[in-house]
Amino acid sequence: MVAAASVAGLLLAVPMAVVAANRLVATSAVARAEGVRRGMRRREAQGKCPELVVFDDDPVRDARLFEAVAAAVEELAVGVEVVRPGVVAVPARGPAGYFGSEEAAAERLVDQVADRTGVESQVGVADGLFAATLAARRGMLVAPERSAEFLAPLAVNELQQPGGPDRTGLVDLLRRLGLRTLGGFAGLAERDVASRFDADAIRAHRLARGLEERPPARRRPPPDLSVAAELDPPVDRVDAAAFVARSLADRLHAGLAAHGLACTRLGIYALSERDEELGRVWRCAEPLSPNGIADRVRWQLDGWLRTGGPTAGLRRLWLEPEEVVEGQALQLDLWRGHGHAEAAERAGRAMVRVQSLLGPEAVATPLLVGGRGPVDRVRLVPWGDELRSTSDPTLPWPGRLPAPSPSVVFTEPVAARVVDAAGAPIHVTERDELTGTPAEVGVRGAPPRRVRAWAGPWSSDERWWDRASSSHQARVQVVLGDDEDRQTALLLAYHNGNWLVQAHYD
Repeated sequence: MVAAASVAGLLLAVPMAVVAANRLVATSAVARAEGVRRGMRRREAQGKCPELVVFDDDPVRDARLFEAVAAAVEELAVGVEVVRPGVVAVPARGPAGYFGSEEAAAERLVDQVADRTGVESQVGVADGLFAATLAARRGMLVAPERSAEFLAPLAVNELQQPGGPDRTGLVDLLRRLGLRTLGGFAGLAERDVASRFDADAIRAHRLARGLEERPPARRRPPPDLSVAAELDPPVDRVDAAAFVARSLADRLHAGLAAHGLACTRLGIYALSERDEELGRVWRCAEPLSPNGIADRVRWQLDGWLRTGGPTAGLRRLWLEPEEVVEGQALQLDLWRGHGHAEAAERAGRAMVRVQSLLGPEAVATPLLVGGRGPVDRVRLVPWGDELRSTSDPTLPWPGRLPAPSPSVVFTEPVAARVVDAAGAPIHVTERDELTGTPAEVGVRGAPPRRVRAWAGPWSSDERWWDRASSSHQARVQVVLGDDEDRQTALLLAYHNGNWLVQAHYD
């Protein structure tokens, strides 16, 4: 926010917001006073505050201007790590011991940043990076071993942090379950969380309890994984350095993958023609991909070269994985694999172009998720968003339909009528039993057809604890037709006293 205002030459007294994918990712204090909140859609925010000035999200701009802040902090503290543009992490023990207390160290850091950059900053102290970040937003110093107590009353929305994994689905699910605070989520047993949610939810549960996202055990990277490039002639332009950064990122990622590792803390170092050595460590919420490594290197080089870091061009650049975790094998998907990079890039540009014309929701990728009915088991993810399942499709899911899966799932179910041989309507009892044997099925707009075979019912009782959103259904598979060549297989659902056609089988 501060970087965008600085580039635009605006005072912080103007209500401002930064937008990414049509949603607000950062807001100024003045905008928040008008009711504008992070996560709002752009149009909704402008409706609450017509004077709102909106900036596009630009990590390069933010990283370039934030480098001066990181350098100012580094003059007083060692072990500075950039979490993302706008947030820097520093071990508190060293500055607190030198300046006499954590309070004195925090005041000194705020003054240092203001003197060097003219920017106001906030400092927070707590056990763990997540708690410290939230404490910094509130200008609080949390006592040792009191992070869980500090986090308990905060809303579960805090699990969704800028630059971190997308936890929108998790936050929404927790709220629907009545777990609206971090303390409520932390109160769940870890075993219950592991059995109900995915791996990312387990990490979020650790954060809610005031622990580190991952257990403290780390693997030290082998010494031969650092990658370097000699720049001849020396580079003093960001666009020229970006080519080298891309190559180094691919080499580093390939080396880590060969050892079954992934990087979570990346060290970026450079040496100028005048032997000026520059260095910065970036802390990452998730293991870095090649694109993630290249982006951070480009951001850092932009910050150094455009803010007067080195007094001469860079003659050497090298990357070091400061911290690694177990990596995961990447699965090749559509358009990917050897020799298909150009096709993937063209397809990606085409998808983005369609989104720009029709909106971000117009282009989607189907993702298999957990659920009982065919509609529940497919989630459409907007193109470009991370394909992250909010529910594990491999879990048992009592009441789930057996194989085979239907080939066509209707967006809007079609009304139907099911009768027995005497023409009496068939219903489903409270014990989930049919009141008769299906003989004919009539679908709206078509004549009734004879039932040749049927199976079921498979019942599901979801969200029974919430009367307003509970759903009880019983599903039946039927085969309709009078001869072998004109048979039709349908999936019927009995819901609120009515039969509906949900899907069609080939």
